[in-house]
Amino acid sequence: MKSIFIAFLILTLIGCSNTNKKDKSKEIESNPINNKSKKNDTIPKVTGIGGIFFYSENPQETNDWYSNNLGIEINDWGSSSFESRNINKPDEINSLQWKLFKNGDDYFSPSKKGFMINYQVQNIQGLVTKFKEDGVTILDSITTYDYGKFVHIMDNEGNKIELWEPIN
Repeated sequence: MKSIFIAFLILTLIGCSNTNKKDKSKEIESNPINNKSKKNDTIPKVTGIGGIFFYSENPQETNDWYSNNLGIEINDWGSSSFESRNINKPDEINSLQWKLFKNGDDYFSPSKKGFMINYQVQNIQGLVTKFKEDGVTILDSITTYDYGKFVHIMDNEGNKIELWEPIN
């Protein structure tokens, strides 16, 4: 009788364990962070920050300050690359660019602000279509380079925004 009870107890525990695994599996599948379908990969949207750019009176001196005091390494083209992994696709490495521009440089034009943010996006063409429908100011056409597609827009407060879709 004792062995039957122990066998029953073991089978009950195994059943509960499997139920918990099934419940956990359902929980993981229903979590939008863990369940990125292929369809979600085509929705026109921002997926991260691609770069932070701002003006400096003396970019070389300011680069040196950031390098000496914060350890930011400046590459040959005057920016710094910060790499991270995509939580939904761990093999994918993302890069955030940090760069100074000389005060008065026209790269931020027509914005009068002292900074510009580059957003990493998916489906840049879909975003441009949506912008046209929504009356967003589009400053240029989508331009393609070896490292991705770019387009520039203005937000409602006059900030120039750079959008970048990496080449996969």
